[in-house]
Amino acid sequence: MGTIRIQTVCGFGCGSSLFLKMKIEEILKENKLDAEVFCGDVGTCTSTPCDVIFTSEELAGRVQERSKVPVVTIGSFVNKKEVTQKTLEYFESLRK
Repeated sequence: MGTIRIQTVCGFGCGSSLFLKMKIEEILKENKLDAEVFCGDVGTCTSTPCDVIFTSEELAGRVQERSKVPVVTIGSFVNKKEVTQKTLEYFESLRK
């Protein structure tokens, strides 16, 4: 398997998705995990190649109905404990 591509998604792809991207990169570094993390917007995210999409509860429904990859829903982008848990759960699911 190659490098995991994680797309963080918000409405326009440059605000909260950038914040979430930086949080996930921090968590990956702390846990010695390797992945490419990049931002996307809700309108085009499902047409951009990636392995998983992380997004807010508000946008998850719109993304899930069109996505061919797993969608991880984050309740609060500023809650590092939640973001850490869901990021590590995703990586654990890859080992199964």
